[in-house]
Amino acid sequence: MSIQTILVLLQSACSQGVLWSLLALGVFFTYRILDIADLTAEGTFPLGAGIAALAITKSHSPFLACLFAFAGGVLAGLATGIFHTKLKIPALLAGIITMTGLYSITNRVMGAPNIALLGSNSVYTWLENTGLSKNNATILVGSIFALLVVLLLHFFFKTEIGLAIRATGDNDAMSEANGINTDNMKLIGYMLSNGCIALSGALIAQNNGYADLNSGVGTIVIGLAAIIIAEVLFRNLPLLPRMLTIVLGAIIYRFILAIVFEFDVQPQDIKLFSALILVVCLSAPQVRSRLATKKAAKGGGVK
Repeated sequence: MSIQTILVLLQSACSQGVLWSLLALGVFFTYRILDIADLTAEGTFPLGAGIAALAITKSHSPFLACLFAFAGGVLAGLATGIFHTKLKIPALLAGIITMTGLYSITNRVMGAPNIALLGSNSVYTWLENTGLSKNNATILVGSIFALLVVLLLHFFFKTEIGLAIRATGDNDAMSEANGINTDNMKLIGYMLSNGCIALSGALIAQNNGYADLNSGVGTIVIGLAAIIIAEVLFRNLPLLPRMLTIVLGAIIYRFILAIVFEFDVQPQDIKLFSALILVVCLSAPQVRSRLATKKAAKGGGVK
C-alpha cells in the first residue's frame, strides 16, 4: 500500500470519523456517564437522518434541518427515559422497545424507505461553493460540529445539573440519598444522548446524499468501538480531553475499516468487521494486562 493511498484513506477516515464521532459522544453519554446500556441509538440515528432529509426536501435550511433532527432525537430519548424511569422497564428493554417503535415512526416521517438528497443544498454546500473538495468541506464542518458539541457538553457537566448527572452515573443510590432526583437526571441524559445521535444521522445523511430507513443497523457497535479505541489508546484522562479522544477514536475506527476494504472485502461484510474490531478493542486491555503480569512474573523469577 503506497503512502499516497494511505493519505487518501486517512482523509476519507477523517471526513467520516468526525461525523460518526457525534454518535460516539451520544453513546458515551449513556454508556460511560450514566452507566446505562441504551440501544435507542439504532432507531434514533435513522430518525435524525429522515427528519433532516424531509426538512431539506421541503426547502428548509440544512442547518435548521439539523436542529429539527436533534429535537427528534431528544424526544426519542425522552420516550426511552420515561419507559426506564417512570415505568421501571429495564434500560436494555426500554431501548429495544423505543428502537422498534422508531422504525415505524421514521418510516412515517420519511414516507418511503429512503429519501434522495442529490442536488439539494447541505451544510457542506457553502464551503464546497468556495472551491473546497467534498472531503475537505466535510472535515471542516464535521470538526466544527464535533468541537461545538464537546465544548457544550464540557460546560454543561460543570453545571449543577451536569454534576448531578455524573453523580447519578457514579452511584445512583448515594445520589438519591443526597437529594438528587436521579430519575430526572437519567431523563436528561437520555435526551441529550439521543439528540447527539440524531444530529450525527442528519449530518451523515447530508454527506451521503440520501437518508435510509435501515441506516441505524449496527450504529451502536460503531459508537462503542470509537469509545473503546479511545480508552485503550488514551487512559486516565479528564472529561474534556476524554471526549476529544472519542472524536479521534471515531476517526481511527473509520481508518481501520478503510484499510480493511482495501483487501476486497464485500460491502455486506462491514457489520461483521465492525463487530470484530470491537471485540479486538474490548479484549486489548485484558491481553495487555496478562502480558504485563507474565512479564512481571518472569522478572521476579530472574531475581
